[in-house]
Order: sequence, then structure tokens, then C-alpha cells
Amino acid sequence: MNKHPKAKAVPEFKSEQEERAFWDKHDSSEYLDWSKARNVVLPNLKPTTRTISLRLPQHLLDSIKAAANARDVPYQSLIKIWLQEKVHGN
Repeated sequence: MNKHPKAKAVPEFKSEQEERAFWDKHDSSEYLDWSKARNVVLPNLKPTTRTISLRLPQHLLDSIKAAANARDVPYQSLIKIWLQEKVHGN
């Protein structure tokens, strides 16, 4: 990214942890001209996932599995789709 005329120089960092600590305390607009920033697409990134335990009543799980079977998708995938839709209003 191009710096604006009065931009400060970004220091060299010894580690990612050091860089994170620096940016936690500094405003990046003093170092970069964000008006020249462009959006990029990173198509190969996969979201980080975490395994959780979720206790459901058996009748609810049976209903979810039946709905997933009717759609020919794994029931856990259907649960994720429904959660995504509910949270993000899709």
C-alpha cells in the first residue's frame, strides 16, 4: 500500500506477537493511506472450525435428521446452515 505524504515508517517486528502488540496500541492510519486500499479475494481460505458438544432432545435430533435426509445433506451440515441463516438473517 502506498503511504500518504506524512506517514510514519512501519517498524520491523521480530515476531507476530510483537507486531500484534504494536498494532493494538497504534492507529494504522498514521502509517498507511487507507484511501488507496483495495479489496482482495482469498478464495482458498477455510474458516476456522471448533468442535462443540450440543445436547438435544432425541425427538428434535430425529426431526433434524429426517429434514436432512429429505434434502440429501448430512444432518450436521443442515444444522450449520440453519444456524448461519438465523444468525445472519439469510
